[in-house]
Amino acid sequence: MTDQEMLENLREVITEFVDMKPEEITFDTNMRSDLGLNSLELVNMAVAIEDKFGVEIPDREVSRIETLKDVIDVIRDYSED
Repeated sequence: MTDQEMLENLREVITEFVDMKPEEITFDTNMRSDLGLNSLELVNMAVAIEDKFGVEIPDREVSRIETLKDVIDVIRDYSED
């Protein structure tokens, strides 16, 4: 899966949590400042991302995620493919 395809899938998940248009969500979108997610919301979104991509993201990685590019990198790091 390309980064762009992963971004499209992430947009689907994110728009379930925040009121944003998918096209406003980019690789550089910051999970906290741009999306306004607090720590609990970030964990809940991580669970939804895990379900969408079939990957398990360790809690320590969730706390380090800043941007959507970081999310993609973590998915790739923990993917079993």
